[in-house]
Amino acid sequence: MSRLTDADREKVAAAIAKAESTTAGEIVAVETAISDAYHDVALHWALVPLFAVLAWAAWRPTALASCYDFLFGGWQPDPTQSQLLTLLMVAAALAFTIALLILKWMPLRLVLTPAATKHRRVRRRAIAIFQAAAAGRTTGRTGILIYLSLAERRAEIIADEAILKVTDDHAWGEAMTALLADVREGRIGDGIAAAVERVGAVLSDHFPRSAHDRNEIPDKLIEL
Repeated sequence: MSRLTDADREKVAAAIAKAESTTAGEIVAVETAISDAYHDVALHWALVPLFAVLAWAAWRPTALASCYDFLFGGWQPDPTQSQLLTLLMVAAALAFTIALLILKWMPLRLVLTPAATKHRRVRRRAIAIFQAAAAGRTTGRTGILIYLSLAERRAEIIADEAILKVTDDHAWGEAMTALLADVREGRIGDGIAAAVERVGAVLSDHFPRSAHDRNEIPDKLIEL
């Protein structure tokens, strides 16, 4: 999926400025290529061929001796138990290493990652970024984060303390729908801008802008 262009960045910045012109809320938009490296997922899947080799040896112990003869055959005595176990250890380690190298290819790693795991990792990253970029940085605790993670094809909206008191997750349904609809078509900038517009509308209802309001967080898209 393509990343953002300069025109997309300008579009999102303009959408944030426009949305915040009617509300005391502060909107932060973050886009990232991926939220986690999923190294543990690769490790777990690499264990499958390792245990498959061990299971094969347990199921057909004579086959291990045949493999030894094939590799080191000739006019030699039958392999000892130590030699067979060494061969088994090498075969299991080789299977594990090859699988781990294959799983360095991120598209495959993502396919093998359960949807629930992706959801948890994306939300965890979104919360961490919100705490660093928006939480408590506004006078009225009215910061809100729109977070888009492209590789996982997931988005999160995280709100500050004052917003949570007057809204729930359903309040952001239209924003999420608008965001994901455009992103699925490759219009990332349009999707983020549309989500900003709808989030701004909700904030305007609960936190209208006062005459003394000031811009506390820069109106720009953050790319990670």
